[in-house]
Amino acid sequence: MSGDDPHASAAQAIRIWDLPTRTFHWLLAVLVVASIVSAHVGGGAMMWHMRSGYAIFTLLAFRLVWGFAGGRWSRFATFLYAPSASLRYLRGASLPHEHHHVGHNPLGAWSVFALLGVLAVQVATGLVADDEISTNGPLLKYVSSATSRVATHWHKHFGQWIIITFVVLHIGAIAFYWRKRGQNLVAPMLHGDKLLTADVPAAIDTAGSRAIALAIAAACAIGVAAVVSLGN
Repeated sequence: MSGDDPHASAAQAIRIWDLPTRTFHWLLAVLVVASIVSAHVGGGAMMWHMRSGYAIFTLLAFRLVWGFAGGRWSRFATFLYAPSASLRYLRGASLPHEHHHVGHNPLGAWSVFALLGVLAVQVATGLVADDEISTNGPLLKYVSSATSRVATHWHKHFGQWIIITFVVLHIGAIAFYWRKRGQNLVAPMLHGDKLLTADVPAAIDTAGSRAIALAIAAACAIGVAAVVSLGN
């Protein structure tokens, strides 16, 4: 995420984050925390750990599709920056048409892609993990014991701590932009709007686009349920 443009004049509220993107963001945050906590509690909480993992799987599948079908600033093409654009941002020399102050700035964009990738690996390893006590991934029978051991080790150790690191860095970045630059990154992800100049294009966020998002989410949930059922 990135804050409002401090140099904007004649600013007005423009929709940047559509409701499906905002819902994805907050659900993912809650589910990641739930997954980490339930994993550390263990025992009966592992049932909820598995359920939160399946929900994260569904959210990631949705975000993949929404990255092509969502509102302008939620589309991957909008924040898949070239290295040259990222370097310009770091030098404070962004070009006006790049709108780095609107959606995800280059640093935020790369962190988003990295986090989604790490979560995808965590979900994939969880599907074939085996704690050798009472909890197995639903796709365990489709991999060798050696593959499962490697996946389980990653899932319980490296993967988990990488995700925790990302969470801490994300919170730290929010605090930095708020305290040092006076930019509130949280509010736009709650109500969807930023105060920007009229030349900034708004994201489509209508009843129709939300209905499409709901249909995509339902299809993703059905797909995840089908994958999980392969273990039955």
